Amino acid sequence: MTDERLIDRLQRAAFGYFSGAFNPANGLVADTSRAGSPCSIAVVGFALATYPVAVERGWIGRRDAVQRALATLRFFHESDQSGAADATGHKGFYYHFLDMDSGTRMWRSELSTIDTALFIAGALLVARYFTDDTHDEHELRFLAHALYLRVDWQWACADRPTIRQGWKPECGFLHYGWDGYDEGILLYVLAAGSPTHPIDSARYAAWTATYQWENLYGEEFLYAGPMFVHLFSHAWIDFRGIRDPFMREKRSDYFENTRRAIAVQREYAWRNPHGFAGYGRDCWGLTACDGPDESSPQLVNHLGRLYGYAARGVPYGPDDGTLSAWLGLCCLPFDPAVALSATHTLLHRYPQTLQKERFASAFNPSLADDGGAPWVSAGTFGLDQGLVVMMVENHRTGLIWNLMRDCGYLRNGLKNAGFGEGWLE
Repeated sequence: MTDERLIDRLQRAAFGYFSGAFNPANGLVADTSRAGSPCSIAVVGFALATYPVAVERGWIGRRDAVQRALATLRFFHESDQSGAADATGHKGFYYHFLDMDSGTRMWRSELSTIDTALFIAGALLVARYFTDDTHDEHELRFLAHALYLRVDWQWACADRPTIRQGWKPECGFLHYGWDGYDEGILLYVLAAGSPTHPIDSARYAAWTATYQWENLYGEEFLYAGPMFVHLFSHAWIDFRGIRDPFMREKRSDYFENTRRAIAVQREYAWRNPHGFAGYGRDCWGLTACDGPDESSPQLVNHLGRLYGYAARGVPYGPDDGTLSAWLGLCCLPFDPAVALSATHTLLHRYPQTLQKERFASAFNPSLADDGGAPWVSAGTFGLDQGLVVMMVENHRTGLIWNLMRDCGYLRNGLKNAGFGEGWLE
């Protein structure tokens, strides 16, 4: 199988997740394929972003995609915004997890600023793609803009220098802000571009002031341990050649920073300081993912601690031998040769990581059974599958990046945050 055919097969299979996890009555999408999984509003955002890709590639018809997106946007537009414990959201933000049928809060989850930003990004993306002069596509665009304009980003700062991570009706704002380099860059850009409730540039500067620049294995880069941090915002924004004041001073950009983060991941896996099975320059991928926990029966073969679901990272950990095979595909735009080599290697060595043509959240070769098969996470996760679809398409055609380049809100947010040069000029 050629590289192109393999990429196409895996990308299409990843999109298939959203058909099986979608509730057509309200447009909500399940967090995982596991029975009883609630909706994750971040996964809804990724699902919305996959619809233009699916239409362009002929996987679904345009009308079908519009109806899916409309079901989602109509539900959120009309949802309970009272902030009550059983509501859907408040101040334009939404609870992280929602009941798949009622759309009300699940698990006493927080009103999540970052997950709302990922949902809003998906809404703005479909508004940029579905621009035909039809009643349904007019409504879709109206709803997407209305949802963005009602988000009160200023309220989410809670009189602190940086945006808070979340809020709960039982206790108010969480103590943690979005500090240090993380996936929050999309959040800050959307907040800075709002025509109704924008944050000022000082808050973005306060965020970048918490950055940690390091030299690891000879690579100078903006540190973040888990790989997803270097990918989530990049799925939506083309950072090639555009720089904020921080990156301008470092004579780099966020795209190049992600390429260096990939190099650090590979070097860490090759050095393999903890001696885990399988690690190497073509077998890497530490990120936020599912993982074995202390109840795993294979624990008898393992000498260290198991972390369950955790944000694994390099080089400071946590690390328990658990890797994510889908990360190679998501790194295609940054280093295609390295990404393809990792994908081929993992498929050859550990075919068990592919379930119904889709990669599981994670696998752990150090917890192999008697036949040598690694521990593999049960089911698939919507965040992983959505990121695969988007990043593969950015590598193949740049579709997502090109659509978001033309989103006025995003461009304004980037400029208000101090970005310039490149395609912003």
